[in-house]
Amino acid sequence: MTVRVLIVDDDALVRVGLRTIVDAEPDLSVVAEAGDGAEVPPLVARHRPDVVLMDVRMPDVDGIQATRHLLATATGPAPRVLVVTTFENDDYVYDALRAGASGFLLKRARPAEVVDAIRLVARGDSLLFPAAIRRLVAGRGGNPDRRTSRLTAREAEVLRLMAAGLSNAEIAAQLVVGAETVKTHVGNVLAKLGARDRVQAVITAYESGFVTPAG
Repeated sequence: MTVRVLIVDDDALVRVGLRTIVDAEPDLSVVAEAGDGAEVPPLVARHRPDVVLMDVRMPDVDGIQATRHLLATATGPAPRVLVVTTFENDDYVYDALRAGASGFLLKRARPAEVVDAIRLVARGDSLLFPAAIRRLVAGRGGNPDRRTSRLTAREAEVLRLMAAGLSNAEIAAQLVVGAETVKTHVGNVLAKLGARDRVQAVITAYESGFVTPAG
């Protein structure tokens, strides 16, 4: 199955570069481009992309507003959003992740990193960079969240390992349990925290003080 990609960036050269990278892959295809977040809703409705590469800083409707609106108004399965940014320690990136983006890419990323990220989020996974998340949430913690208290001891352990960037397979190996067991625990964590994906769960863990940037 071909992964359908929508590119959203106000810089035409960036759009050309991303299109070249994406269309060079047999399993990926750019279905549309936009120069501003305001163009996203009609393009998504018309082309039904699987993944949106979303710039965060745009002059009219930025990537944060566009991501939030896209995920809030989706009538069916919403496309996955990958934030594309120049600076990883950007408050815009943090706000876009909180709005529901599944991860972020730096504009200086290598072509192989771009296509790997698209395939990853298209499968329903999240692109999580633990070190970058820790930097983004530094100084934002200390807001207790009752939802973390609903976690069982094992679910709490799984959330801490998620925050460390471990995949389900790596968590299973560390806890010496089956992959399906971990998948169930992760699903329970997301449900109890009201998180759309791993990224939002990890951000909640840091913001609540359940996990701290210092570890």
